[in-house]
Amino acid sequence: MNRIPVSSNGITEVGYHQDTDTLGTLELKFSNGGVYEFFNVPTTMYNEFMHAPSREDYYFTNIGKRFPCTRVA
Repeated sequence: MNRIPVSSNGITEVGYHQDTDTLGTLELKFSNGGVYEFFNVPTTMYNEFMHAPSREDYYFTNIGKRFPCTRVA
């Protein structure tokens, strides 16, 4: 999955692959080097995440413990 760099303290790169009309896989690279994929993330939530004033806050509030994930790197 292609990721784009983002200006954020804890998250350095973001990728998203739309799997269905409304859901996709969100891939995040964290500043500690870990890369995780989060599954069944709604496209609307990805858009909100990308436009959030603080991506870290949005991640911890809406994504972190809510979606199944796996570490890929």
